[in-house]
Amino acid sequence: MVARLREHYGINDPRVLDAMRNVPRHFFVPEALQSRAYGDHALPISANQTISQPFIVARMTELLELDANSRVLEIGAGSGYQTAVLSKIAAQVYSIERIGDLAREAQARIRELGIYNATVKCFDGTLGWAANAPYDAILVAAGGPTVPEPLIAQLKMGGRLVVPVGESRESQRLIRVIKTEQGRKEEDYGGCAFVPLIGQHGWSDR
Repeated sequence: MVARLREHYGINDPRVLDAMRNVPRHFFVPEALQSRAYGDHALPISANQTISQPFIVARMTELLELDANSRVLEIGAGSGYQTAVLSKIAAQVYSIERIGDLAREAQARIRELGIYNATVKCFDGTLGWAANAPYDAILVAAGGPTVPEPLIAQLKMGGRLVVPVGESRESQRLIRVIKTEQGRKEEDYGGCAFVPLIGQHGWSDR
């Protein structure tokens, strides 16, 4: 998996590659799918959610430009895999998952792996986690119609927000927003497909 990320997809950040190498992806997927855990595809988890394709996890993580001092907010913990990857690079990871069972399971998994610099709570991720702001980087693992403004507000100046944005629930563009003194700079990293971002600043839960 890591060789494919480097050679086929051009993921070059050694910290990202090391994190992908050191987090056991099979631990975060249903037992029946563990034999497919390292394949080049997303996989279903419980509650109609997904664990993202390894390339997407690595690409989004690389775009955050993290270092050992970074404080990161993650929206959409899912099974906790992306949370664990972020925890291997950043100083502190705060993760939000709106589905209670998933949040509890993700927290339990990361603790079982001995990860103590990441915390998962159940909440509306589109509102962010203001108590721990500002963040160096924010990753949103679900696709919304627009960039949630509370997340921009909780970024440090110069901070990076990576988020899928699209006019439909079915397809998005992967956008990186960099907060600047003048406002924001947006960069487009191509098409992607995520589960819908549900919440006050996302899609309605219907």
